[in-house]
Amino acid sequence: MDSVIKSKSKKIKYATIAAFVFLAFGSMAYLSFSKKKSLNVNENELLVKTVSNDYFEDFMVFQARVEPLNSMFVNITEGGSVQEIFAENGTLVEKGQALVKMYNPNSELNYMTQETAIIEQMNNLNNGKLNIRNQELSLTQDLLSIEHDYNDAKRLFDMNKRLYEKEIISKNDWNMIQESLRFQQERKNSIQISIQKEKQTNQIQISQINRSIQTMEKSLEILRNNKKNFLITAPASGNLTSFEPILGKTYQGGESIGKIDVMKGYKLVADVDEFYLEKAAVGQKGNVDYKGKQLEVSVIKILPEVKGGRFQIELAFTGKEQLILQQGLSFGVKLTLSEKDKILVLPKGQFFSDTSGKWIFVINGNEALKKPIKTGRENPDYYEVLSGLKAGDKVITSSYANFKDVEILNLEQN
Repeated sequence: MDSVIKSKSKKIKYATIAAFVFLAFGSMAYLSFSKKKSLNVNENELLVKTVSNDYFEDFMVFQARVEPLNSMFVNITEGGSVQEIFAENGTLVEKGQALVKMYNPNSELNYMTQETAIIEQMNNLNNGKLNIRNQELSLTQDLLSIEHDYNDAKRLFDMNKRLYEKEIISKNDWNMIQESLRFQQERKNSIQISIQKEKQTNQIQISQINRSIQTMEKSLEILRNNKKNFLITAPASGNLTSFEPILGKTYQGGESIGKIDVMKGYKLVADVDEFYLEKAAVGQKGNVDYKGKQLEVSVIKILPEVKGGRFQIELAFTGKEQLILQQGLSFGVKLTLSEKDKILVLPKGQFFSDTSGKWIFVINGNEALKKPIKTGRENPDYYEVLSGLKAGDKVITSSYANFKDVEILNLEQN
């Protein structure tokens, strides 16, 4: 007689139940993870703006301080210690006015030694010129003596010629008289040629000596002017600033001890965020508000070195107004980076610091949906919208700090 096997039937039953339970939990988990995260928020606590097509002007706004258009540094020419101070910081000074007297005994002794050596060389050269002149004078005196002897021989020749023709003197005496005249003639010619050559040589030597003396005189003048460098004077007329020398303190040559602001014109100097470094350019126009009037300015210099995340811009006033401004006065500058053009723009808001402009919440009825976007240029008022939005879209521009990981905002009104 056959018996019923119950164990196999129970295994199939348990497996079916387990599969059903697994599928139930899997479905619940899938629904849980696939469901978008949402959050209920009070609509009145949000800042809502509208995307629109509007005229976009790429500009930047920053604070700039007034500085003189031109400044000159007061530099130490000859290093040494401060002996006397003749001016005070913040005062108006005239060009050439004494500011500080320096003292350096080693340099002064060196100058005296050099000056003595140059003067001694100049004296030696002048003595050389004097010797040459004396040689010429001696030759001239010799020539005078020789010419005197020649003239005597010539007179004797002329007088005895007639006597010889009358046969009063002998031929032998006549020959001796002729020989004497010939000798004196040759002697005279020889000394004249020597004097001529000597003078030519002396002229060359004297010319060389004079050039050497001129060079030494220039060196002596430069040396004496360098001695004056111990007295520091104002290089220009203007306002003396950053001038704080200390009595007895030693300064090196070339070191700056102050600055003179030439009060002829002004410029604006500003430290600007490095974000604008590639956008700023020399020649860009802008304006500032001064006593209710708009004054035009233009970028004249850009210093590209970035310090602390900022770089420096210098601007000049382009109008013809005669301005009298106080140094250090601050102006708000609006600098135009591009011409106006009509584009799709998004008003600025705190959301950008949370999203970096990559996504935004767009309102759709009673909900706000997370949507990816792409932004381009910006100014203090707007971001340029490149994709992801259209004109008329209402977006939340307030902070997203409390719902960065949320994809749907359920808008409620209290």
